Amino acid sequence: MKKSILLILSLTLISALKAQSAKDIIIKADQKWQGLSQISSMEMTIVRPTWERTIAFKGWTKGRDYSLTLITAPAREKGQTFLKRQNEMWTWNPSINRLIKLPAAMMSQGWMGSDFTNDDILKESSIVVDYTHKIIGKEEINGIMCHKIELIPTEEAAVVWGKIIKWISIDETDQIKNEYYDEDEMLVKTDIASDIKLMGDRKIPTRIEVIPADKPGNKTIVIITNIKYNVKMDNSFFSQQNMKKLK
Repeated sequence: MKKSILLILSLTLISALKAQSAKDIIIKADQKWQGLSQISSMEMTIVRPTWERTIAFKGWTKGRDYSLTLITAPAREKGQTFLKRQNEMWTWNPSINRLIKLPAAMMSQGWMGSDFTNDDILKESSIVVDYTHKIIGKEEINGIMCHKIELIPTEEAAVVWGKIIKWISIDETDQIKNEYYDEDEMLVKTDIASDIKLMGDRKIPTRIEVIPADKPGNKTIVIITNIKYNVKMDNSFFSQQNMKKLK
């Protein structure tokens, strides 16, 4: 009887340690990618079977509560901005001089017609807070050995995905691959990160390719051209007034 109790306790402890270590890995990966704040410049190429187009944009983020994105090219979309302040989100379109509040239901929709969602750009959800974490194995992705971690949303979380699988590099805690599933556990999209470079004070993947599961020939490629971490920014920078002033 004592041996059985000890075995149960040992298995419970091992399970708890694994869950804790999974969360630790997720926290480190998230902190490395996000930083306390960041200013970034990126180019996004939307690839379709018969056409492709490139959009350039600049982003400012501070923690999980504040995000501002400015489209810098092409000319017809230049000046359009997207703002998140805590739980509220807006878009400003200078061509029609209109400010629109984005409902939570739009977070799963493609951003600027791409395979990225509004949630990817505006970062409404948090992989640390809104999900539970479990290591389900180790696997090599493009020559990089990774922890394979399953993320399941908490009951109270208002998130886009029913499940996420992340491959996070063991040595550098980079998010190398992600699979996103809907509530029925059907694969919706996969993204793969590569081309690791020194950006500011850290090395991160600078190329992210997003591939939808049910649309052959479709993909979106984002290239990070510049990024600065832990830049001091006031909360007042993230305002509706500033959405209309950025150029």
